[in-house]
Amino acid sequence: MRILIVEDDPMMQLGLEQSLSNQPGIQVVGRADDGYFAVEETLKLKPDIVVMDIGLPRMDGIAATQKIKESLPEVRVVMLTSHTTENEVIAALSAGADAYCVKGTTVERLLAAIEAAREGASYLDPQVARLVMDHLKSPTSAADAIAIGQLSQRELEVLKLMVEGRSNPEIATALYLSPNTVKTHVRGIMNKLAVDDRVQAAVVALRAGLV
Repeated sequence: MRILIVEDDPMMQLGLEQSLSNQPGIQVVGRADDGYFAVEETLKLKPDIVVMDIGLPRMDGIAATQKIKESLPEVRVVMLTSHTTENEVIAALSAGADAYCVKGTTVERLLAAIEAAREGASYLDPQVARLVMDHLKSPTSAADAIAIGQLSQRELEVLKLMVEGRSNPEIATALYLSPNTVKTHVRGIMNKLAVDDRVQAAVVALRAGLV
């Protein structure tokens, strides 16, 4: 997995590069310290994943993400930032960000976000998950209630943890299940709820009053 790091703090950039380079199967192919350079490097290097800050010189990470997605929609963008206001989070996701992590998170959670993005799924840091869900929340519909009623007790337990922004490994640990079993449950939940990703599944759960 080829990763481009976009971060304007030299120490943070170095720390990220060291942490990610030490992981098997990950290669840091480049670094950028502003939004314009991030777009240029992405177009040149075509990484699988861009780990992107929001507060960048010249062009912020949200605008850079939008430009990257317009040119290379297959490139996955993982936001890693200290910005956690509703406007910034929603704007980043609207621009095409595939995952949203808050600085200070563990390496394990960042890797979970990167892996989710690589698989085409969405990932939200637990610190911002509720904020996003509240923004998307709408009145309960009969269809939501019927869909939730199709879930098994175990699937309901998994779904509640998904709403909290937990990754598959974290859900596996919490419920004493294997990661493959959790993955099967998540797939079953999405099929029964007729949704494409974890965020949409969480929205249905919230609308139905499950959490």
